[in-house]
Amino acid sequence: MAPRIGVVVFPGTNCEHDVIQAVERLGAEGVLLWHGDSTVGSVDAVDAVVLPGGFAHGDYLRPGALARFSPIMDAITRFARVGGPVVGICNGFQVLTEAGLLPGALQKNGRLRFLCQPTRLAVTSTASVLTGLAEVGQELVIPINHFSGSFTCDEETLRQLRDGDCIVLRYLDNPNGSVDDIAGIVNEAGNVVGLMPHPERASDALLGSEDGLVLLRSLLTAAGAGVAA
Repeated sequence: MAPRIGVVVFPGTNCEHDVIQAVERLGAEGVLLWHGDSTVGSVDAVDAVVLPGGFAHGDYLRPGALARFSPIMDAITRFARVGGPVVGICNGFQVLTEAGLLPGALQKNGRLRFLCQPTRLAVTSTASVLTGLAEVGQELVIPINHFSGSFTCDEETLRQLRDGDCIVLRYLDNPNGSVDDIAGIVNEAGNVVGLMPHPERASDALLGSEDGLVLLRSLLTAAGAGVAA
């Protein structure tokens, strides 16, 4: 049976259909989840959850700050606590940090520049639902599209991320000033991942790169897909 990938839609989300199309091309079933749905059943009916990119609630206050209080987030938190795969892409990463599902925060890019460009990454850990099929040291070209994507945290948190093998992706040419070149992190359990690059935008040769496929396939495998390449 094909895995069901739930993709959360907040007011201002704009990448939900990109993610749906990308996972469905790999054989999964994409399911849109409305942020205002407080029922646990909507999340329990899927095998993985993706919080996609966009500008949830217009990024008012700061990106992800209002989305963190959306009714669906309680169900997603419960889903994550029992090991359900959860991935936050770009704005979704910001939501996960605001919700306390991942440490650190995303601040404005260095030199206060909005960045929309292909970015070179290195896989630095395969101990996550998003990198399980990749190889440590593997280089990927995946685009970014953000203004507040510079990852920051205190020294103790950085030490814990390093010691716990929780940094899954690093920039090879750090475009936004992220501490330790961090592009993506995972929780200690390995099931909640946040990253600023958009793998769904590197899932077809027509888009200029297929490097995001290894990440999406990893997610589907973690969701119980067993989807053939």
